[in-house]
Amino acid sequence: MKMTKRWGLVVVLTAMAALLGGCLYPKDNLAQNQGSVREAVRNMQGVIEEYQTRTGLLPIMNSDAQTPTYEKYRIDMKKLQELGYIGDIPSISFEKGGHYYFMIINETTEPSVKLMDLVLFQRINEIEQAIREKTTTGGELPLGELAYPGFYRIDYSQLTIKEPQLRSVFSGSFITAMLDEQGNVYADYGADLARLIREKALEPESGADLRPLLAANSDYVPVKGPVYHLVDGDVQAVVVAAP
Repeated sequence: MKMTKRWGLVVVLTAMAALLGGCLYPKDNLAQNQGSVREAVRNMQGVIEEYQTRTGLLPIMNSDAQTPTYEKYRIDMKKLQELGYIGDIPSISFEKGGHYYFMIINETTEPSVKLMDLVLFQRINEIEQAIREKTTTGGELPLGELAYPGFYRIDYSQLTIKEPQLRSVFSGSFITAMLDEQGNVYADYGADLARLIREKALEPESGADLRPLLAANSDYVPVKGPVYHLVDGDVQAVVVAAP
């Protein structure tokens, strides 16, 4: 049942990506009213705080223990609207035809509203699906050059799809996807993290997951990104054993 729901989401997002197409990534759309994006996040933050103050709860949709951290706590817009906390659902939200989910992070400490980029999310899913189709018929993983220990660039010449354009919501730059030895596909935010640490003169603790730095310094979550550590002064994706 969980798998059915998950693939149902993939189908819906595929249809959405087909409708919106490549028009989402031109530079002018990437700046797609960053002011209005910030305003939407700020307004939703106020709504979430009011809801939590009144109810002691967060208006989030159900997820299971296997849901990745930055995909886990999606705001239930329908509930907020039905209960009168919002009049209109934000135009940038998926529910209104936009290409973001409104998410909550730091849910147990200091709940913060962030956005999840559905365009990148869907394109990573499409790559994973193409790889799955290859390996389930006896093919090998399309491993390209080594990106980090345990992570590889993807050799698209072995797949039935072309390399998709992936643009980072953090920098506006194009980034690449990478693959681990289990066939999981990730967006590589390493360059974004290195730039952020350098420009902000940050000093992350040894062994700390660096992804929260991206979320803390933007309105977005690093969806589909692996865990990163600082290793000998360099940002490096690391393989994390399943619990």
